[in-house]
Amino acid sequence: MKERIVLETSRLPLHAMGMASPTWWGTCAFMLIEGSGFALAIAVYLYLMSLAPHWPIGAPPPDLWAGTWLTVVLVISVIPNVLVSRWAESRRLRRVQIGLLVMIVFGIAPLVFRAFEFMALHINWDKNAYGSIVWVLLGLHTTHILTDLVDTIVLTCLMFSRHGDNTRRYGDVQDNSLYWNFVVLTWLPIYACIYWVPRL
Repeated sequence: MKERIVLETSRLPLHAMGMASPTWWGTCAFMLIEGSGFALAIAVYLYLMSLAPHWPIGAPPPDLWAGTWLTVVLVISVIPNVLVSRWAESRRLRRVQIGLLVMIVFGIAPLVFRAFEFMALHINWDKNAYGSIVWVLLGLHTTHILTDLVDTIVLTCLMFSRHGDNTRRYGDVQDNSLYWNFVVLTWLPIYACIYWVPRL
């Protein structure tokens, strides 16, 4: 007679963190899809540039100051973002709470520079193909900054509530940090295309 093996699963955690979490994989799939969208928009930008006799069309290159300061803020934000992820992994609630508040500031600051950035383009979205694709690139990236900012605000509220100190929320914080790194990383080629390619 065969002996039946019974696995005891009642003591397993209800939620996992990192690659053991379905949410982590969902976030990665979302970043893959959105990253493909950014890549296609950049390809359209480069294609239009290859067709134009002069680039940018009907406008001088954008002013550097707003986009450059936005880039500096985004790159610096990676430091507290990585720290928040590490604190979430070690379940340091107080540090995670403070880190999320800092990341809210780093989510708002780029939006301030982005408002000036649209003015520094020297062209409206409906002027020509150049204006349209530049505004699309900035608009896409702005949407992602806003998405992560809203997610960070919601997570911060949860971490300051009675729901904060549990594995699921710490995993959510790590996923949010992963997404912010994606937002920063996708901006770098867009910044190069918009601000430096026209100056080559």
